[in-house]
Amino acid sequence: MIIRTAEAEDALFISRISCSELGYECSEEFVAKRLNKLNAARETVFVALEDGVPAGFIHAEIYELLYYEPMVNILGIAVSSEYRRRGIGMALMKKAEEWEKKSGINIIRLNSGAVRKEAHEFYRSIGFDTEKEQICFTKALE
Repeated sequence: MIIRTAEAEDALFISRISCSELGYECSEEFVAKRLNKLNAARETVFVALEDGVPAGFIHAEIYELLYYEPMVNILGIAVSSEYRRRGIGMALMKKAEEWEKKSGINIIRLNSGAVRKEAHEFYRSIGFDTEKEQICFTKALE
């Protein structure tokens, strides 16, 4: 397995896995634009390759609050169903943790949908604790 920084040609894979594994509808073009606009000073995307084939990705950002010390926030992590239980998710998380340490930050956080029970078990198995339960609100502006 190789883990590397995401490249422009990863947009199709990331859009497909975001749709199939995370349930977010996004096009290759949308992901390509986001990859091109990444602010490398505060966010990163890594892709895991298994035998040269993209198998998973992780998107992390530096998360700064007025009332708490900086953290790294995992914005998204997904492993293709055919590659699960091979250590890819753990390797992606370790890569994000390495990036976090280089940034001088020592807390990592993530949010996970309430129905993603298998993901919750994975996060607990690698040392995450549940801090609190939340309800996510969004509002589309015209």
